[in-house]
Amino acid sequence: MSLTLRTCIPFSLALLCTGVFAAPQDLTVISFGGVTKQAQDKAYFQPFNASGAGRIVAGEYNGELSKIKAMVDVGHTSWDVVEVESPELLRGCDAGLFEKLDPASFGDQSQFVPGTFTECGVATYVWSMVMAFDQNKLTKTPSSWADFWNVNDFPGKRGLRKGAKYTLEIALLADGVAPDQLYKVLNTPEGVSRAFAKLDKIKSNIQWWEAGAQPAQWLIAGDVVMSAAYNGRIASAQKEGMNLSIVWPQSLYDPEYWAVVKGTPNKALAERFIAFASQPQTQKVFSENIPYGPVHRQALALLPQQVQQQLPTAEANIAKARAVDAEFWVDHGEELEERFNAWAAR
Repeated sequence: MSLTLRTCIPFSLALLCTGVFAAPQDLTVISFGGVTKQAQDKAYFQPFNASGAGRIVAGEYNGELSKIKAMVDVGHTSWDVVEVESPELLRGCDAGLFEKLDPASFGDQSQFVPGTFTECGVATYVWSMVMAFDQNKLTKTPSSWADFWNVNDFPGKRGLRKGAKYTLEIALLADGVAPDQLYKVLNTPEGVSRAFAKLDKIKSNIQWWEAGAQPAQWLIAGDVVMSAAYNGRIASAQKEGMNLSIVWPQSLYDPEYWAVVKGTPNKALAERFIAFASQPQTQKVFSENIPYGPVHRQALALLPQQVQQQLPTAEANIAKARAVDAEFWVDHGEELEERFNAWAAR
């Protein structure tokens, strides 16, 4: 390509040309890595780059707010957008670590799953804590957390996450608490004691897991007959040919959010990226690559039925599920985790 003096003028060692566009602006997006990041790359990062709106510089972290706080405290923000879990979003927002966002910038709220928009974050996907089992190893089919506690009809070990969060909710659901009353009950001393009393009944049958990969591994090996598990881990095992099943009623679902780090000079581009990643078509691609639920309702209709059935936000799956109350765990998490650890050690 030839350049003429009519379109270009020399400036130092470079040429400034009227038809040459500036390079896309970099936007640093930090998420949790692994297969989730791979799905984000296909659904969001590469298409956003291709759109010419900006260039994603993708990184990863373990969700620690301390790194974000250090940046904000010194006024040197090198991250723009971060993926955060719901409790950290609330804590970070209260601590002034995230920018306030205008929900109107991201679409019609009625088209999104409830809880998608908060003061400082926009949900990007939903995952669930579900009950999973291997049908080959059971003579009956469990259908509720009450069945999880029924060691007579379903003998064997059960897997539960080693921690108060999710475990206390599951215990109360097993004890007959209605999902819509769950946190009302758990927010009382009597409710907490009720949950621990319920756990006492099967304590000797519990095998505690600490890593998300363990429930599927234990189910396949026959170490446990059923387990609480992250839905994505079970779906991945199913994809690999493992005969594992999910019980969706009484599952606990929780969104992951995009947040914009306080003080970023790239706030406008960050919001543009989040809006891009909140569209039905991009969320469809994400859920095709990892079985987490899209938050835009129209994305579900774009997915094959067999994919929809694996997603927490599918109408049939979310209908009898309960959202995790992040605010409850921000307020009470520390004390309840301490009590749980003391109980588990006995």
